Amino acid sequence: MPPKMSREHLGLAGEYAVASELCRRQIYAQLTLGNRKRTDLLVDGDRGMLRIQVKAKQGAEWPGINGPTRADEVFVLVDFAEKGERDRPDFYVLDQRDWKRLVRDHKRRWPELHIAADGTVSWADGYAGLNLKVAHVQKLAEKWEQIVSRSL
Repeated sequence: MPPKMSREHLGLAGEYAVASELCRRQIYAQLTLGNRKRTDLLVDGDRGMLRIQVKAKQGAEWPGINGPTRADEVFVLVDFAEKGERDRPDFYVLDQRDWKRLVRDHKRRWPELHIAADGTVSWADGYAGLNLKVAHVQKLAEKWEQIVSRSL
């Protein structure tokens, strides 16, 4: 099992991995700087600016995810679990429609889930977001066309 990365390195590794994947697809992505940012990468495409939010994990789940709430926003979930230094991580790409579908599925299982008008979710105990496992997003694996189709 590979050694665990610090939270800071995990986040940066995820952002750079997504930027690399986009560049491989002929899409220019600019990393944003800072530790209080809402956008990790900016893509300036023919159809306007696209905001990319990156969430990376190395354990069993991505904790506290509140997905894309805007039409110009896409989330990329990066999975480094069980990956060695030479292994490519797994990527799951979701837009606002995918997020709404995911939230609807969770709401069926947990009726106490509160969904705000902007699509963010919270629980009665104050916890915000969904703890997502690969099984929840498996259908979104390598769905790069979510970004490519809006960028070229």
